[in-house]
Amino acid sequence: MTSARWSTSGASALELLGTGPAPAAVSLIGPRARVAGRVAPTDAGWTATLPLAASRWGGEVLPLPTGTYRLEIERGEASDVRVPDALPVALMPDVRASLDGWSLRIGPPVDPAYDSGEGQAALERRYATAHEPRENAVFFESFYGRNASCNPLAIDRELSRRIPGLVRYWSVVDHSVAVPEGAIPVVEGSPEWWRARGAARLLVVNDWLRRRFVRRPGQIVLQTWHGTPLKRLALHRPGFDPRRAVAVIREARRWNVLLAQNPYAAGILKKAYAFLGRPIWVEGYPRNDVLSTEDGSDARRRLGIDPGERVLLYAPTWRDDREQIVDFVDAARLAADTGAMVLVRGHSRTLLPGEDATGARVIDVTGFPDTSQLLLAADALITDYSSVMFDFTVTGKPVYLLVPDLEHYRGELRGFYFDLETYAPGPLVRTQAELTAALAAEPDAGVAARYRRWQERFNAREDGRAAERVVDRILDQGFLDR
Repeated sequence: MTSARWSTSGASALELLGTGPAPAAVSLIGPRARVAGRVAPTDAGWTATLPLAASRWGGEVLPLPTGTYRLEIERGEASDVRVPDALPVALMPDVRASLDGWSLRIGPPVDPAYDSGEGQAALERRYATAHEPRENAVFFESFYGRNASCNPLAIDRELSRRIPGLVRYWSVVDHSVAVPEGAIPVVEGSPEWWRARGAARLLVVNDWLRRRFVRRPGQIVLQTWHGTPLKRLALHRPGFDPRRAVAVIREARRWNVLLAQNPYAAGILKKAYAFLGRPIWVEGYPRNDVLSTEDGSDARRRLGIDPGERVLLYAPTWRDDREQIVDFVDAARLAADTGAMVLVRGHSRTLLPGEDATGARVIDVTGFPDTSQLLLAADALITDYSSVMFDFTVTGKPVYLLVPDLEHYRGELRGFYFDLETYAPGPLVRTQAELTAALAAEPDAGVAARYRRWQERFNAREDGRAAERVVDRILDQGFLDR
């Protein structure tokens, strides 16, 4: 019979105790991570210690991402392996976890006293009425705390270079999110998170501010956004929804400054968010600086890809009518047909739902923290309507657009700001067979001309110094003390 208990030794771990012959292997398997346990015989039977932490992409060992994990026991010679006893919620240094049968639920380490409707309401009231002095600090958040990436990450790097002692808080969903060296992670919903968001003089975010927000006197919100828009946004989305319109306008009023990649994006974002009478900085995207200054060798090393391998990055956008990544590509088949390594990158909104894609010569990089490094590693991009194409063209490498649902997406789901078929920086294909053929074809002169016009229109400010210019403005306007 197998029972379970929490290990009390050092790092968070789950310890299983069993009788009889030891199983061949014990694992925890989740949608975005898995760990193998260490099985050892004992006088009474055996133990299996399962760490609740893992290293991904060659990075540091971090707690497992929030989610439900399946406890899998390969019996081997073991003859009496039954469901472990249920364990109540245990709050550990880096995770909160509970075991129920074969399922282990891992959540962020927020004290249960605060992780409730009443607890959060109390913290919100304290936050809304607090009058503590501003702190010469920055509160960063990227994609709702799911990773530390994008424009906020590039601005963090430049600020930390200019002001080494600056206090930098990073909002994270849990401690599986790696933050930059010297930064302080604060878990969303924790007392520390509410305090840091209220105390920091500057907030740098790339999406909507969640939960209640009260801008204090002297507090500045820099909204960097996260891409040049092809698909219609906010007030421009199909169908008028009064509640959505109110939410959009309320959100935009929280921002002091808006960052745009190019003049086209500035015009769209200004109207889509009714961002009127306030500054829009058109400086290029800090996240793209590395596309002009680095190569993809480090990312390839972290992913275990040889320098000479051909790499295809499949990175579609999300769909309003589904949670998970679209299934328009059989990644293993594409790898076999092209001889390339295929990286599958789901949109940030598909990070939590769904599971990693698998297959020979396929690597699911949805959980990889920095998209810019993946763009460096790739030899070609396969996308659809994602703003990632506006970034990838900085590299000059080819783009392919797989758009089997073009009419549905354009006519019903979102709509576009311009005619994709006329201006796309790469060939549009409808099927995987057409995609494979396009990948094998010689470059087309017409596509090359569109690509150059695209770069002139959208990438004119992408010179590797966008973060420097943005930080110049932050400091020149006194948003932070040097």
